[in-house]
Amino acid sequence: MNLNKFFILIAAAAVTSFTGCKGSSSADTSAQRSFSRDLFAMDTYMSVRSYGGDESALDSAENCIRDLENKLSATISGSDVSRINSGGGKPVEVSDDTAAIIRKAVETGSLTGGALDVTAYPLVREWGFTTGSYKIPSQERIDSLLASVDYRKIVLNGNTVTLPDGMLLDLGALAKGYTGDKVIETLRENGADAAIISLGGNVQAFGEKPDGSAWKVAVRDPFTPDNDMCTIEIGEKAVITSGNYERCFTGDDGKVYWHIIDPADGFPADNGIVSATIIGDEGLTCDALSTAMFVEGLEGACELWKNDRSYDMILVTDDSRIFYTEGIADSFTNLTSMPAEVIPVD
Repeated sequence: MNLNKFFILIAAAAVTSFTGCKGSSSADTSAQRSFSRDLFAMDTYMSVRSYGGDESALDSAENCIRDLENKLSATISGSDVSRINSGGGKPVEVSDDTAAIIRKAVETGSLTGGALDVTAYPLVREWGFTTGSYKIPSQERIDSLLASVDYRKIVLNGNTVTLPDGMLLDLGALAKGYTGDKVIETLRENGADAAIISLGGNVQAFGEKPDGSAWKVAVRDPFTPDNDMCTIEIGEKAVITSGNYERCFTGDDGKVYWHIIDPADGFPADNGIVSATIIGDEGLTCDALSTAMFVEGLEGACELWKNDRSYDMILVTDDSRIFYTEGIADSFTNLTSMPAEVIPVD
């Protein structure tokens, strides 16, 4: 199974690993009752832990996840995305949720000069990352598919989406981030006082831990993904990573290829970044930026951040260096022997 963007969460003094099958449990803490549920949705493992209120908040959270999966999946027949892709170039009316994500996708594509392009789905599929039947496409085939990749051709008018015939859309680079925002909102509305969630590793939290301390999140080491690279402490934030270790294969040429495609050339992005983590207030924005920063490379990612320091980030380069922003400097703990430095503002 795909354990996309997987993190290990550390709550209180114990490690809480978010894996497993669907289920629920509750436990007393020093301050309030906690409830947790594990499930599989959006092609990944998810876990939700809430504090305060009652277990019905988890039911609402799970219903929220299932509803969004049925709207946003590119492979579920009748979903908003499937209807857009099979629309033959005709306008398609979609939900508020789908329209909001597409709007953010186009906005981020424009912001990053196309580093995030949600119309690159045919290339992702051609490489086999959606099916597991991996292959290295011919240059001719890649060039042919690139002709149909251009987020600027998406027309969004209110909740009506028009995609040119022959183009395909996939919102996977943003869907879990948006879902995290909605799950947090749902838990709040249903009486939870605090929560921490892992949606395929997209970590998001609100409120405080029962002991009043910050949430601690450990980010995977892209070179040894079974190990943690660093920890950071967060409040009401989302922490989302894109890494080259998530879905990858080794070709007959001995080279490793990963699922994050560079829309500029149709090949897996190879611009010097092996892991990009974004920490911010909104899961949707963090999810979109984590993919874009991975594609941008170190220099481009740093320039983008310097123009908008409303979020923090951790970048790992292919020569084993860690760069992180000043906003998390006080809570960043390096667990590796890799050199780590704060990205200069100037």
